[in-house]
Amino acid sequence: MLLVLCIDLDDDLGRKTGIETPVIGRDAVVDAAVALASNDPEDSDVNVLFEGVHIYDDITDEPVEVAAVTGVDGSDVAANRAVGEEVDTVLASLAASEDVRALIVTDGAQDESVVPVIRSRVRIDGVRRVVVRQAQNLESMYYTIKQVLDDPETRGTILVPLGILLLIYPLTIAIEALGYPGSALGVISGLLGLYILARGLGAEKILDEAVERTTAGLYAGRVTIITYVVAAALLAIGGVNGVQELERQTDPDALEVIASLVSGAIQWFAAAGITSSLGRVTDEYLDGSFRWRYLNAPFYVLSIALVLHAVSAFFLGAQDLEYLAIMLTGGTLLGLVSTLAFAVAEARFDRPEQHNQGPGGPSSE
Repeated sequence: MLLVLCIDLDDDLGRKTGIETPVIGRDAVVDAAVALASNDPEDSDVNVLFEGVHIYDDITDEPVEVAAVTGVDGSDVAANRAVGEEVDTVLASLAASEDVRALIVTDGAQDESVVPVIRSRVRIDGVRRVVVRQAQNLESMYYTIKQVLDDPETRGTILVPLGILLLIYPLTIAIEALGYPGSALGVISGLLGLYILARGLGAEKILDEAVERTTAGLYAGRVTIITYVVAAALLAIGGVNGVQELERQTDPDALEVIASLVSGAIQWFAAAGITSSLGRVTDEYLDGSFRWRYLNAPFYVLSIALVLHAVSAFFLGAQDLEYLAIMLTGGTLLGLVSTLAFAVAEARFDRPEQHNQGPGGPSSE
């Protein structure tokens, strides 16, 4: 049996029509194609579905079946996995005794990325890519450009670099007018570098996720939103204080540079760590997932801060070896005592039914 598989990797069919997939059988695929064309006549997956039906009708010398399988919108990995699961469903619906081969119908290279997933399940006879013929005139060109620019991903890929290129000349004039002619190339290359780095690292997605988490935290009353802001301010103060401490040194070597920065910044960094950890512990308690061991975090931060302060002060000559030994011992003991104390508290006071209860949950007797 030949199985004609119509691939819709981003699930336009399911999202735009509400039809459950996989769609199996000629009549069902025709109905799905008509429904998709009715909702979005410009969707190229309409042509994929009708091409699958066309291939089905042309084959008369062997048993043939046609089906449409879809992935999910967004992640390519999740989409490939979803297509594989739907292919399994289609194969299970066919006669198990027959030798099934597949002919894949797609509308582009992106959908063809799922071919290895399908090949792992059924032998593939070929891949048919559907290309829509259009009139080569000015109106068609205008329409194509308009459709391309309406796509957010295409806008970011084409328009942003074009905009940067167009800004090069006015940026050069502005920088020269300010009296910094030698800085023009550096500023322009810096902007281009930042854009390429942001695109390469997917910074726009990271920024969107950060904004979404921050917004959700604000509406949910997350204490960490406040403590993280305070911690960031403390880190900035610590960095400035570390630089000021370095400036007080006279001709320092590499080790003294590091020790000066650490000595000047460590108390502020420790305050930032304790503040952010206490905020996180508070949120865990309010969510009903508090554990005594979480209280170790601020004590660990304090222990590390004591050790680093003592080491940096020793290398700067501000403290002697005896002070270093006492602080190293004290920091180690503080970490050990806090670990043991909260482990005992968790064993004695935490009960299994209390782990998922917040401050408003029922109390145990």
